[in-house]
Amino acid sequence: MSNRNNQQNKQAARERLRAERERQAKKDKTRRQLVVAGAIVVVLAIAGGVGYAVSNMSDDKDGGWAGDKAFVQPKNTTGEKGNEIVVGSPAAKETLTVFEDPRCPSCAGFEQSAGPQLRQDVKDGRYKVRFVMVNFIDQMVPGTGSKNAVSALGAALNVGPDAFVEYKEALYSPKNHPDERDDAFADDKKLIEIAQQVPALKGNKDFEKNVTEGTYDKWAVEMGKLFGKDGINGTPTLLHGDKKILKDGSQQPPMDKDSFIAAIDKEFGPKKK
Repeated sequence: MSNRNNQQNKQAARERLRAERERQAKKDKTRRQLVVAGAIVVVLAIAGGVGYAVSNMSDDKDGGWAGDKAFVQPKNTTGEKGNEIVVGSPAAKETLTVFEDPRCPSCAGFEQSAGPQLRQDVKDGRYKVRFVMVNFIDQMVPGTGSKNAVSALGAALNVGPDAFVEYKEALYSPKNHPDERDDAFADDKKLIEIAQQVPALKGNKDFEKNVTEGTYDKWAVEMGKLFGKDGINGTPTLLHGDKKILKDGSQQPPMDKDSFIAAIDKEFGPKKK
């Protein structure tokens, strides 16, 4: 073999090695990006009192999940495509808007800590609450549990506002709420099982039929489209009009009971005794 051919072979081998290294580097970079993305989801999920926040979400809120089902609006909803879920006395002058996602761990923490106070305030007529149930976690941690749970909440709302509130409380309870990476709420049987803890839903065949048939699937998708509008990019988010209700001295929602009471008192004035 001539010296010239030998040099050409060596050069070709070096080029092959370089190309292989570049391919491997691209693979490693992609793997690191996926790991970091997963870590961000976990950190957001477990960070105490920071809420679950995202940006640049896809515009595809459905992904074909609801198929060709007809749009059905649950009873006890108003607004465009039933996107107004208002609970409380019509005589209450103020309205607190709460954005939540069924799979959101921070929402579960908020409901478990501050939820009882919120429900007591509503019972006392201090304010009404508009609940906006969204489903962005299905896109962040692939699954259908958020949408499916919102659809089931629609079935509970169709029974009555109290059934909706109690069912939502049950879904977020420590014994029922899964890790956000566990798509447990995608299972209709699981949702119906949890519903047995709500008196108005226990053994309620109409409710169960609406859950299993996905009667409110399209409605759940429409509700999800409210996420990302008007600067809403995390859950839980609390609004009074267009103003975000935040924990004092921070840019985060009031997650625990004490900070929630302080934030509400600051916004609405001290509660009358």
